Amino acid sequence: MRATDYRLTAGSLRELSTVGVVCGLSAAYAGIILTASDFLGAAGDDAGGNLGVLLSIVSSVFIMIALFVAALVISNGVDTVIAGRHRQLELLRLIGASAKQLRSSLTRGVAQVAAIGAGIGLVAGVAVADVARVVMVSRDVLPDIRYGFLPPSTVIAALAVVGVAVAATLIGSRKTLSGKSVTGSTNSFRWLRHLSAVVLTAFGALLLVGACLLGEQGSEAGFFAAFFGTAFASVGLLLGAQLVVPALVAGFGRLLGGTPAAMLARKNAVADKARTTRSTIGLFVGVTLIVTIIAGMTSLQESIERWDLTAQELEDNRQAMSMMTWVLVGLIVISVIIAAVGFVSTMSLTVISRTREIGMLRAMGFTAKQVRQTITLESVALSGTAMTAGLVLGTLFGAIGSQSLIGAMTPGFPIGLPLGAFAAIVLGTVALVIAASLPPSRRAVSVAPVDALAVV
Repeated sequence: MRATDYRLTAGSLRELSTVGVVCGLSAAYAGIILTASDFLGAAGDDAGGNLGVLLSIVSSVFIMIALFVAALVISNGVDTVIAGRHRQLELLRLIGASAKQLRSSLTRGVAQVAAIGAGIGLVAGVAVADVARVVMVSRDVLPDIRYGFLPPSTVIAALAVVGVAVAATLIGSRKTLSGKSVTGSTNSFRWLRHLSAVVLTAFGALLLVGACLLGEQGSEAGFFAAFFGTAFASVGLLLGAQLVVPALVAGFGRLLGGTPAAMLARKNAVADKARTTRSTIGLFVGVTLIVTIIAGMTSLQESIERWDLTAQELEDNRQAMSMMTWVLVGLIVISVIIAAVGFVSTMSLTVISRTREIGMLRAMGFTAKQVRQTITLESVALSGTAMTAGLVLGTLFGAIGSQSLIGAMTPGFPIGLPLGAFAAIVLGTVALVIAASLPPSRRAVSVAPVDALAVV
């Protein structure tokens, strides 16, 4: 076996299946959005206007959001795979394999899986968009003009997906494969990251306060202040997430009770703070984005309802706001799906890496039911934290966005609480917990304790 063979680090390409699925989803999403933007732009240009430019800008924003979430998921998945093969990797280092060789082997494997996934996703996404275009042309929704079949931007997006996967792998495996974790060295630049997190979050908070004041005065600059304030605060929170997320997960875990299974689940959930943060942050970002959009639009609609408008004007506003809400949610939901796929995969890989630990628990008297409860409760602690924090922060961001737009025309501070959407998010989280915990828990208890303890 060559020193650069991916099997040295990943074991098999099956271990990297999450990378392929995430890259496939990202490329399919980019293919659909960019192809749709291309033919809608062509239809707009045929009718006269600059719709194509506007759609390209909007598409780029949502695709970058999806790529960001995909990078988080891939980085966490790769790190989990490496952690599960820690003993084998240490043996490889002892017999002469360098960190560079191991990282090169892993990068080759990830690039191969990412390219396959992105290629399949791109073809599927473009095909779906083209079928939709043919249907809309046949129904006279779009003009019967010449449209492009494979916009160059879709190929660039697919290459960007592969590039993001490779970059996330290099970043995610840097510490694990460098040998620093074995020697116990610390990151000397951690203080700079923490300082940057505090500064960016504080600056973003100031901009958000300014956005509310500008909105109260009727200034158009209020929305831009809200946008940049949200961006700065979000970057700051992401940089400092490792300081906050494990503590939130531990606090949420205390609500699970004091049974042995609950106590062990709480301990496992925060055993590796970096992995806890990466597992949670993708879901947190996805939930926050959706709640921001829905809560903001709900807040706007409730404020508009108080205006002195005719019944027809109110109905037209409701229809327009409803359509815009669902379009925005449809554009952002892929990020939540990618995060959910990553969360399920991480839980499965984590359980596989704990085979020996689970065997020891069974040997000490833990029943199969208690083992399943432990895995389920750990999933509840992680996903519940992401859901709760996303609901709170998303509601706040949505309210500030609404205030920055119509604060001068509406008394008080508008806060949208779409209870139906909140209930759907809670139910989605429950379904995610089931999907993330049942398969690995069944696999864990299917192995006899003696066989589990024999795993090296």
